[in-house]
Amino acid sequence: MSDFARNRKALHDFDIEETYEAGIALTGPEVKSIREGRANLRESYVRVKNGEVFLVGAHISPYKNATNVPQDPTRDRKLLLHRKEIDRLVGKSQEEGKTIIPLRLYPKNGLVKLEIAVASRKRKYDKRREIAKRTAQREIERAMKERLRR
Repeated sequence: MSDFARNRKALHDFDIEETYEAGIALTGPEVKSIREGRANLRESYVRVKNGEVFLVGAHISPYKNATNVPQDPTRDRKLLLHRKEIDRLVGKSQEEGKTIIPLRLYPKNGLVKLEIAVASRKRKYDKRREIAKRTAQREIERAMKERLRR
């Protein structure tokens, strides 16, 4: 099965250094809403508070068939990681220019997992260089394909 949600903008704006797989503490209606594909990671990030890791700013739409209990779609959600991983994330996030971002929500053995990454922000010229490189690669592939047809 494919991903429930992806943060495509993150791959464009950041250089990914390390990735981690984290569990995420959710309520039942949130899980059902995620499985319907109603989650958005676009403006979210990961924050470490008091030795715990939280997903901040992720939007999970309320499940329409849930009870009348009000649900906050952008509440902070606790991430489930091993102590060594949390300590490593704390050290990496305190380095200058580093941040922790969510990349994707996906299913694994019936559970919802979150892939997070330690990343540094790309500069504008890096983005331009990457776009130029992709365009050049596409042109090369197109030329090779055309040559093989002859």
